[in-house]
Amino acid sequence: MSWFNSSIAFVIIYMVVLFCVLPIGVKTPDEAGQAKLPGQADSAPVNPRLGFKFLLTFAISCVLFGIYYVVGYYDLLGLNELLGRGL
Repeated sequence: MSWFNSSIAFVIIYMVVLFCVLPIGVKTPDEAGQAKLPGQADSAPVNPRLGFKFLLTFAISCVLFGIYYVVGYYDLLGLNELLGRGL
């Protein structure tokens, strides 16, 4: 697996995990008991904690990419034999 393929796989994993992590812990002003600003959307989060979510996403993505890399490197699924590229 080349570095380019690995980096593309990491970016895809990162983006999927990011969209799964973003809604965690989000509270609207109504749920938090705060007043909305004029023109603010009803669904706008009070404190989105984006830095924490980016770091959490990076950590989860590293673990998932590590699993992906080990499975691909050691051919744990037997895809080489399935695709006819056996040794």
